[in-house]
Amino acid sequence: MIALARPRGARFALGVLAGAAATASGVALLVVAAWLIATAAASPPITALSVAIVATRALGVTRGVARYLERLVTHDAALRTLADARARVYERLARTEPVHRFRTGDLVSRLVSDTDATQDLLVRGLAPPLAALVTGAGVVAVSTALLVPGGLLLAAGLALGGVAVPLAAAAAGRGPGRRRAAGRAALSTALVDALHGGPDLVAYGAMPAALDRVEAADAELTRVERRDAGLLGLGAGVSALLAGLTLWGTLLVGVAAVRDGSLAPVPLAVLVLTALAAFEIVAPLPGAAARLGAVRAAGARLFDVLDTPPAVAPDRVPAPAPPGGVRPGRGLRVRGLRVRYGPGEPWALDGVDLDVPAGKRVALVGPSGSGKSTLAAVLLRFRDPDAGTVHLDGADLTALPIDEVRARVTGMPQDPHVFAGTVRANLLLARPDATDAELRAVLARVGLDEDLLDTEAGPHGTRLSGGMRRRLALARALLVPTTGAAGPLLVLDEPTTHLDPGTRADVLDDLLTATAGRSMILITHDLEGLERVDEVVVLRGGRVLQRGTPAELRDRPGWYRRALLGTGPNRDLPAAPSQRPATISPAG
Repeated sequence: MIALARPRGARFALGVLAGAAATASGVALLVVAAWLIATAAASPPITALSVAIVATRALGVTRGVARYLERLVTHDAALRTLADARARVYERLARTEPVHRFRTGDLVSRLVSDTDATQDLLVRGLAPPLAALVTGAGVVAVSTALLVPGGLLLAAGLALGGVAVPLAAAAAGRGPGRRRAAGRAALSTALVDALHGGPDLVAYGAMPAALDRVEAADAELTRVERRDAGLLGLGAGVSALLAGLTLWGTLLVGVAAVRDGSLAPVPLAVLVLTALAAFEIVAPLPGAAARLGAVRAAGARLFDVLDTPPAVAPDRVPAPAPPGGVRPGRGLRVRGLRVRYGPGEPWALDGVDLDVPAGKRVALVGPSGSGKSTLAAVLLRFRDPDAGTVHLDGADLTALPIDEVRARVTGMPQDPHVFAGTVRANLLLARPDATDAELRAVLARVGLDEDLLDTEAGPHGTRLSGGMRRRLALARALLVPTTGAAGPLLVLDEPTTHLDPGTRADVLDDLLTATAGRSMILITHDLEGLERVDEVVVLRGGRVLQRGTPAELRDRPGWYRRALLGTGPNRDLPAAPSQRPATISPAG
């Protein structure tokens, strides 16, 4: 976090100076007031007090202005730094892989609570200690000039209150800080799981147990925060005790100095009240130190997301071209594609070759776990291949900038997300500058009523039917502005899943009508209605098992014919060992 804040070092330095000025003004205000009161007791001419009276007013104003400036500058710099940190996290999440490592509630806690917690480091952990160092040195110098033993005693008290006590508070708060971050994540996870899984939990009678988990997580977090509050109170109490002891010690030393004539009565009042005011300098430090454990734990959780190795390298070196070079022309050409999800893991894709000429539509079918969605992830640059080449219109997709790939290849994921808001707002995500006429036209292309533009979709699209959500996601994919000589390649992953047979057939028919003339890869388990695609490719175990036109495969003995006719469950054709075994069910 300090490294992220370095570009704004000048702002933080200004905040430190402003904080030091505010604290020094507060101490000086009490010192001048002490001198003024002690001097006024001797009934001097009013002119002798006029400078002190003006200084008191000036110091009061300066203290408020400097404190405001310090808060303004340091918070501005801290919030800008946190914005950079959030942007880095979002950019990292855009490469997809961390999303699958963390549970939803835990990830939300990392993005919100843990990011906000690191603000304490920048606002309370950097500026106040540096300001205390600057101001404390000045105050000790003034006290030493008045009386050397008094200055040494004040230096010892400030060292204990500003160094020893914060170090002890930091050590004591390390464990509670870790438990607080973990407890906050556990509560967020339990709460999100209960909210998102509410219908299923109610249906299975598991909601009481889910609520018990939420209550238990809340109770644990409350216990940890109560202990954290106790540490803060203890640190404040010890600081107050040290301030009192230092004040009494300074008073005793000063009284002795007045008796032996080495110190006048008026400087004694100044010396004692300087010691009292000086502890304002170190008062915030124990609390800030006690929070460092929580800040450290929150920072570790936040940077755990940033440190996760990306699945897509932004500066990937292009793979060697296949023997004979890349055939010029329009369309997709995949050769020898190999992908696996970790070192030593079985291959999810093992030597896949695929051609999708411009304007042609290819259906990719096969058992669950055969590698279909992995191929879609590679084409959409959600994952880089371990070997092989992927060329679109002669360009290596794995070597292009990610944004350019997303402009050349658009798609619809297996579970498309519909955002809370209107249908219009969901469509404008794909093309913010689209006109109402363009939005209505694309709705008509996918079989939706043009008057739905201002309809509220609801959270996760709950106000729309399953078929409407699928059609809306397809419309969004068709709207994406694209580049490339042959236009965009559409990759549609299970666009009819979770739909009843009648709706499934209607959505597939509208989908094929809307994508006429477009290059498309259709990943599906539904074998009925594929007569309108140009080619069907069957994957099993990460390899191409069959390929041909729907008519050819229907008449040819093999997996496709058995699955289409429903006469041969795929128990004799297991999925790849890296995936969970599954069977494919024919449509209907």
